[in-house]
Amino acid sequence: MDFTTIGFYQILVFVHIMLFVLWLGADVGVFMLGQHFRKRDKYDLSQRLVLLQLLVNLDMVPRTAWALMVPLTLTMVDAGGWWDLPGWALVAAWAIGGFWLWLVWDAHRHDQTERAVRDRKIESYLTYALTAFYLGLGLVSLIQGAPLVPVWLATKALMFGLIFAAAIMIDVAFKPVGPQLGKLIAEGSSDETEIPLLHTMNRTRIWVWIVYLLLVVTAFLGNTKPY
Repeated sequence: MDFTTIGFYQILVFVHIMLFVLWLGADVGVFMLGQHFRKRDKYDLSQRLVLLQLLVNLDMVPRTAWALMVPLTLTMVDAGGWWDLPGWALVAAWAIGGFWLWLVWDAHRHDQTERAVRDRKIESYLTYALTAFYLGLGLVSLIQGAPLVPVWLATKALMFGLIFAAAIMIDVAFKPVGPQLGKLIAEGSSDETEIPLLHTMNRTRIWVWIVYLLLVVTAFLGNTKPY
């Protein structure tokens, strides 16, 4: 690896760290807004709906970071000499990441429309495929010792696949919120409208904590390279 490649790799590492900070930091903000939305004894419904709108907007930061992490991680392992990927594979990775990013923002801009439903359906298929890719890459590398040779890197790929799976489960667990929130707005705050919504948010929080744990473990592996 020559000096130019080392410089490029260090830039990629810096961007990777920044995306991690934005992903985890913004996601904690999303979590805190969700916590305050639950406090029906402290805020009236109109205030809680403002908090929810802020939550949705802030959630675009980790979603953006997530999409960019895919091509960035593959470019990093190539530039760092960990996996010699052909040029077409890197181009394909950035095309997939760019398309995913477009789906995320297009769905956000056209929320509550058929277009957003279409975008999110395509995004779900894409995330399923990427989950299988990273899980498979990590498992094959751990079992066969290739294509990712260091155990820490293979484990990190596996962890990234698990992050994908847990993030998918966040969306699955959160899906009933739409109808439940619509009922809350239409009928007002009461135990009948609030308790089912609270239960859904509680189930979702389990997967959120799992994502946080996996992110921390992945960051630890990437920084310490223990084995």
